[in-house]
Amino acid sequence: MQPIRVLIVDDHAVFAEALAARLRREPDLVVLPVAPDGRRALALTATERPHVLVLDLALGAENGLDVLDRVRERHPHVRVVVLSATDEVDAIVQAVRRGAVGFLAKTESAELVARVVRGAARRGGWLPPDVLGDVLRRLLDGGAERDGTRLPAGLTPREREVLQCMVDGLNRAQIAERLGLSANTVRTHTQNLLAKLDVHSVLEAITLAMRAGMRPGRRD
Repeated sequence: MQPIRVLIVDDHAVFAEALAARLRREPDLVVLPVAPDGRRALALTATERPHVLVLDLALGAENGLDVLDRVRERHPHVRVVVLSATDEVDAIVQAVRRGAVGFLAKTESAELVARVVRGAARRGGWLPPDVLGDVLRRLLDGGAERDGTRLPAGLTPREREVLQCMVDGLNRAQIAERLGLSANTVRTHTQNLLAKLDVHSVLEAITLAMRAGMRPGRRD
């Protein structure tokens, strides 16, 4: 597979360079020079074409969310994973609403950062499991009863089953076990789902499904 190009955006030089050095040990990751601020991040994104940005929310006098907005506006295909000193629900909700597909606390291991980067590059998403429910509830803010969201009519029964499993919080291996499918088949169904729902990550698919009335544990 094509190596994943990663750009770390963080003004904490010691932390950023240590993370970059660790991620460079991963054979499938190509880590670009660290960007200490939004201006450098945008310049490197334009010239180096990263697949994934790993973005801190505190960039000196800059707000990382504003950098996220500019990246998403100018380079909508770049996937953004926030790596922050905070894991507060408010910060996570704001980042996801503005286009981030993943959110990690800086206390997490480099191994998890690498795994989330890989997932983001493959149109996946990741949030801390202990706050996932709270974040989704905040994102929904009233749900389908208010905005009338509906799922596309073209979803197959199997795709709906896979989507329900996602809403239930299952990962790909767990979905495969529940439905008696191979991991590759689940991957194919997931890719088809994202395309039909016109979303870019599993997190967005779950949010849309819950706005349309799906809930954890429901089988109808």
